[in-house]
Amino acid sequence: MLTEGRGVPIGVAVDGANCHAMNLVRATIERIVVARPAPTEEQPQGMCLDKGYNDDEVRATVREFGFTAHIRRCGEEAKEIAREAGKRARHWAVPRRQRRLNRSHRLLIRWEKKPEHYLAFLHFACGVIALCAVGLFG
Repeated sequence: MLTEGRGVPIGVAVDGANCHAMNLVRATIERIVVARPAPTEEQPQGMCLDKGYNDDEVRATVREFGFTAHIRRCGEEAKEIAREAGKRARHWAVPRRQRRLNRSHRLLIRWEKKPEHYLAFLHFACGVIALCAVGLFG
């Protein structure tokens, strides 16, 4: 799942549980449904990814689509916290939204045999998250 700054889903790709999310970067970016302006030098478009995406191939794919990759390296945040007393780890909006998806029993335990049926329910759940983020629902 790809989200914008407030953690609102803007692109979703589905594959088996044995597929690493790093392999779905291209498919997820291609499924962005929100029209985005072309990035410029003055207004670059960043993409924040967690440590699991720390790979040269992912960086190349993200660059190909015009994004600037912001990927933490393993252990980088822990070293930064150790240097500064009282500093706490940053919590990303994305895991919070993913927890919301996991609260949906139908998505957490996949009963659908066809991936397109599961994807339909996933899109519905993402729509609910988007409505909640703008304050129109729940």
